[in-house]
Amino acid sequence: MAGAIASRMSFSSLKRKQPKTFTVRIATMDAEMEFSCEVKWKGKDLFDLVCRTLGLRETWFFGLQYTIKDTVAWLKMDKKVLDHDVPTEEPVTFHFLAKFYPENAEEELVQEITQHLFFLQVKKQILDEKIYCPPEASVLLASYAVQAKYGDYDPNVHKRGFLAQEELLPKRVINLYQMTPEMWEERITAWYAEHRGRARDEAEMEYLKIAQDLEMYGVNYFAIRNKKGTELLLGVDALGLHIYDPDNRLTPKISFPWNEIRNISYSDKEFTIKPLDKKIDVFKFNSSKLRVNKLILQLCIGNHDLFMRRRKADSLEVQQMKAQAREEKARKQMERQRLAREKQMREEAERTRDELERRLMQLKEEATMANEALMRSEETADLLAEKAQITEEEAKLLAQKAAEAEQEMQRIKATAIRTEEEKRLMEQKVLEAEMLALKMAEESERRAKEADQLKQDLQEARESERRAKQKLLEITSKSSYTSMNSSTTALPTDLPSFNLISESLSFDFKDTDMKRLSMEIEKEKVEYMEKSKHLQEQLNELKTEIEALKLKERETALDILHNENASRGNSKHNTIKKLTLQSTKSRVAFFEEL
Repeated sequence: MAGAIASRMSFSSLKRKQPKTFTVRIATMDAEMEFSCEVKWKGKDLFDLVCRTLGLRETWFFGLQYTIKDTVAWLKMDKKVLDHDVPTEEPVTFHFLAKFYPENAEEELVQEITQHLFFLQVKKQILDEKIYCPPEASVLLASYAVQAKYGDYDPNVHKRGFLAQEELLPKRVINLYQMTPEMWEERITAWYAEHRGRARDEAEMEYLKIAQDLEMYGVNYFAIRNKKGTELLLGVDALGLHIYDPDNRLTPKISFPWNEIRNISYSDKEFTIKPLDKKIDVFKFNSSKLRVNKLILQLCIGNHDLFMRRRKADSLEVQQMKAQAREEKARKQMERQRLAREKQMREEAERTRDELERRLMQLKEEATMANEALMRSEETADLLAEKAQITEEEAKLLAQKAAEAEQEMQRIKATAIRTEEEKRLMEQKVLEAEMLALKMAEESERRAKEADQLKQDLQEARESERRAKQKLLEITSKSSYTSMNSSTTALPTDLPSFNLISESLSFDFKDTDMKRLSMEIEKEKVEYMEKSKHLQEQLNELKTEIEALKLKERETALDILHNENASRGNSKHNTIKKLTLQSTKSRVAFFEEL
């Protein structure tokens, strides 16, 4: 009895010691995961678990987002998960998203998984029209998205209508033009075909390189008021703080780079910015909610930290990641080159095989035609021989009849006719017999000539037959030789050159390999500049081409603003550069007077 009580007490204490857990659902851009979390876990514990599961090391760009009372919030790393204002019902859902954006995606995003997550997020923001994208650029971006998903364009596989179920363009762009889905697909496919040879990660990076130049890329907007109560928009991004007119999210009126800002703080709904120059007065603005101010401060601190971090030497971890990424890129490039060479050799072998097969078919057709010609010659010769024989027999028969007529004439002459009438009749018969004999002699001579001609034709026919047989013999010998060649040039499965390539492939990169890689990178830079120029020309061509199909009445305010900026030659970066040429003091004063 005592043992049973002790056993129950032991079980109860063990049960109490077991940590309480709750279920969390994490939604990434392309998947969902569920974890069982302990109640005592802080935000960092959950965030690190998600990053380890994804294999993500560039964690500083990302965060776990949730929504509370129509306001976006991010999970704090040093605060318990359940201490946040999150829904109590399980599973508790968070969205794993990029919280901060790089200034230059190609230089800063190292891991392929990081690039992929950014690509998916930016693509969704463009399609959801949270980032404004002009129509011609959206077609180009769509072509890179197709390359990333489908690989190289193959007209035999990617036939008309293969993009019918894909969401590739913002609805605003589709509604702006009198164009059918087939017309859009045709223009997307035309660019898609030009991206041949790009791997998925390369296509996604090209997408990001174009998207990062869009005016609304990476900007978080917040409604604010200055001291005068003027309604404005605050934009927070990787470069700094920007002030916008509420009706124009494309072009900021004022910009403050992070290196001009010394301190940021808030009290209730009032936000205070202290410039780096202590001689300049602070400037303040008000937001709608305290919760919004907390979010603004988080984004400001994170973006400022990354801004300063980019301008320092890379940490040891980042250096290692970049070194591994370079080695991986070099390995992939060499692998792609090897595969490209193998593919080229296979294609050449296939072309050679097809050419030999075509030539063999041609020789077979020639042999068949020669054989048919020979058969026709033999038939003609047989007919001529038969006709010559018949003509010869007819000539012999006519000669025999002529001889008989001559004998009859001699017999008639020998017959004595006593009366004049009989004599006259006899003379008449003799005359007729002579005429008949003369006629038969002429016919016999003509038949003899015809027989000679037929003999000559027969000789020519037999000569044609001899030549046809000789030609057939030559073609047959060629056909045998070609068949031997075609059998020796069939698609190779283990050519020596393939083995040499595979044996020479090594991950031990020597100085010569790195020098060659450096030269290739420089070459790629030059080619990229040329492609950029060509790309801009293509964009302008497409814009001109579809301009006639535009429905002007469907243009949005952002379309009109973008066209005005484009006509003035204004872009995202040169606009900010122009704004920051003014002194900080004058910009602060301008903000106060808006």
